Amino acid sequence: MKQEMKVDVLLGLQWGDEGKGKIVDVFTPKYDIIARFQGGPNAGHTLEFDNQKHVLHTIPSGIFHPQTLNLIGNGVIIDLKIFDDEIQKLRAKGARPEQNLYISKKSHLILPTHRMLDAAYEQAKGNAKIGSTLKGIGPTYTDKTARLGLRIGDILKPTFTEKYQQLKDNHLQILKQYNFDLSAQTIDGLSFEAYEQKWMDAAQSMKKHNLVDSEIFINEQLKAGKSVLAEGAQGTLLDVDFGSYPFVTSSNTVSAAVCTGLGVSPKSIGKIYGVFKAYCTRVGSGPFPTELNDAVGQELRDKGHEYGSTTGRPRRCGWLDLPALRYSIMINGVTDLIITKADVMDEFDQIQVCTHYKLGDTVLQYMPYEIVDEAVEPIWTNHSGWKTNLSSTRSLDQLPKAFCDYLKYIEDQVECPISVVSVGPDRTQTMLREA
Repeated sequence: MKQEMKVDVLLGLQWGDEGKGKIVDVFTPKYDIIARFQGGPNAGHTLEFDNQKHVLHTIPSGIFHPQTLNLIGNGVIIDLKIFDDEIQKLRAKGARPEQNLYISKKSHLILPTHRMLDAAYEQAKGNAKIGSTLKGIGPTYTDKTARLGLRIGDILKPTFTEKYQQLKDNHLQILKQYNFDLSAQTIDGLSFEAYEQKWMDAAQSMKKHNLVDSEIFINEQLKAGKSVLAEGAQGTLLDVDFGSYPFVTSSNTVSAAVCTGLGVSPKSIGKIYGVFKAYCTRVGSGPFPTELNDAVGQELRDKGHEYGSTTGRPRRCGWLDLPALRYSIMINGVTDLIITKADVMDEFDQIQVCTHYKLGDTVLQYMPYEIVDEAVEPIWTNHSGWKTNLSSTRSLDQLPKAFCDYLKYIEDQVECPISVVSVGPDRTQTMLREA
């Protein structure tokens, strides 16, 4: 009897933007299928190869490998207009999504009015705003939970337009309560009516794609011996349950979400790769214990090009936070760590690492519930910088001792091996340390 394959998982261990897309692209040749399992177009996965940059929002990062199947699972939510734009850009760059992309019929749809609701809710919060990407993510997951949502499979039904109008009317009633003037709003530079028309056109185009019962598809592929990598979006510390609530995204971003977002059982999960930056960044509001509001923070931002690939917003920057990293490793059951963007710190004489938090008189080595409302004081250790251009390094034996000491220190502190070292955005700037 043929042994059923496992689903390996790759996800972010910080507040997103860890460089997951690049790593998935590097890993893709080892896998038959790359599958997204949560989130939506608030994701921005950047790939660089052949001197070109590609930013993906909804589509899995294995799409440029024609021999690899890519699956958008039921846990992902889709804005049809954004999706269609992404498809057109992929085709222009030589990808053939009609051949190697599959989409779950159970994926929920982000309506244009969901985006308006997102803007209205954020506006109403005033100074307490979350820092939403305004992509309609929260309102769409709200409708999903309230059993009001529309799904990809609904597009195939003759009642689709009628069901769309019912949900739209529901949203318009809510917007009226917020005194939100739809006629004065734009979505991505278009009037609401123009955006809605393009969204509807994209709904017709969606019918031409491979729409599947994804849970059946993925399990049949596993049974047939196909290897699968589940690609996470956002990061563990933005998880709706385990992140710094309410400054979080609206989905579960942790490894457990692979089961509900793809329809596989826990026994089907294999390796869990956790991606983290050599420092920390965060977009939007919420606690950030190691944040640097100084010249060092700005230097990290500039050298790391820390501006959102989806929003363009400058990211908050700070030193590596080990309590947060330990927490994420525990929640996800991480088996292998992947460190990215170490090259950003090439020129620093000294590098700091937060090892613990001080909350009142208590010293903690994990992220406590109180972190949202009470300031925690980071406890630091200092490390010598490596003062070497890591971005040109292509083999592990060329890495400077100070950098290797930094890696060893992290591994000892979090009790998890670092299997991959990334020293730049290109595919070639990746070194595997796996045995």
